Amino acid sequence: MTGFGSGASSKEDFTVRVEIKTVNNKFLDINIKMPAEFQSIENGIKRQITNRLKRGRVDAYLSIDLPADSSLEIDRGVITSYLDAFKAIKSEFGIGGEPDINMIARLPNVFRVKRTELSDSVTEAIENAFGLALDELEQMRRVEGGHLRADIERRLESIEKSVAIIEGETSKVTEEHRKRLGKKISDAIGSVGELDPGRLAQEVAYLADRSDISEETARLRAHIGQYRLIMKEDEELGKRLDFLTQELNREANTITSKTGNLTVKGLALEIKSEIEKIREQIQNVE
Repeated sequence: MTGFGSGASSKEDFTVRVEIKTVNNKFLDINIKMPAEFQSIENGIKRQITNRLKRGRVDAYLSIDLPADSSLEIDRGVITSYLDAFKAIKSEFGIGGEPDINMIARLPNVFRVKRTELSDSVTEAIENAFGLALDELEQMRRVEGGHLRADIERRLESIEKSVAIIEGETSKVTEEHRKRLGKKISDAIGSVGELDPGRLAQEVAYLADRSDISEETARLRAHIGQYRLIMKEDEELGKRLDFLTQELNREANTITSKTGNLTVKGLALEIKSEIEKIREQIQNVE
């Protein structure tokens, strides 16, 4: 489910800021961007996110605002590497001259802001900022979830109406089979009057049994009832609703294949269309 949340936590001389964005994903995929000095607590941050979110791609951004008078420090290793490289160039290519302070000061990565110590107060501020961002994110996702629930409920009601019409049509199926089979045999032998009524009744009963869709419509209603029960719950709905959506589609497919009634076929296709729209929405649900 899509969402956005931000949070900030301040201490005496620094402020931690966090932004979290989520988009739809079948599984939980967490990506965190933060300063290198905080990499040691990345696993802890991921656990904090995992405790709150179960599905979706999560992109989290962590930054820290240092005081204006933060001191700079030189990277001695980088400067030494540059000077060694200058010496190598002079020796190999016979180029004269010496590097001066102005040249070295312009080289990349020679200076850096002095790193903030990863103290308990920093760790606490990061946890607080992530907690606030997750709170805001979840609130936004709850609002979206309410809209999704209402949309899915409308589609379930549409499916129920189609099922009711299908159930009304099934009473006509046996008579349709009798007329169709009788006509085929009549055309073959030239006269309906010469048909064996008992034999015809057996064939009609056999075809009617093969095309009986009462079990499928009953299961559709049962799955819809389960859908509504699960949607009332608060946690980890997505995978169970995924499964039920597949079952709904299976029953609709079976109805389409078992009957020759054009009205029933058309309604079954409408049901499949609604199920597909539900399936797309379920990808947004945890």
